[in-house]
Amino acid sequence: MGQQQLLLLILGVIIVGIAIAVGVTMFGAHSTEANKDGITSGLISISANAYEYKIRPRTLGGGLPSYVGYSVPVKLQSDENGAYQVFGSVTASQIQIRGTSSQNSTWNATCTIDSMGKPSISYNGW
Repeated sequence: MGQQQLLLLILGVIIVGIAIAVGVTMFGAHSTEANKDGITSGLISISANAYEYKIRPRTLGGGLPSYVGYSVPVKLQSDENGAYQVFGSVTASQIQIRGTSSQNSTWNATCTIDSMGKPSISYNGW
């Protein structure tokens, strides 16, 4: 093999190696973002469930007119993205739900639901 062919072969191997490294990095970044999106989706579902509890009459198992007494239903406590639980103090007009990532336990999101059922989410660790 000539020297030029050998250099082209080495250059080709280097380019393929760089392409693989970039692909792995992009996959990791997408995986993290997908997990964050999944946690957000779970928190939105739970916030809707909590608001339904708040506006449901007590005679039907609700908390009208309060979030006090709400707990995350067993079916919604965990999924492939993470685990969810009531966080902090629950008042008549506000509740907080925390979602912790299944990929990294230091990643969490806290959803604060106000008296009108409007969720607001803050992220920690992402």
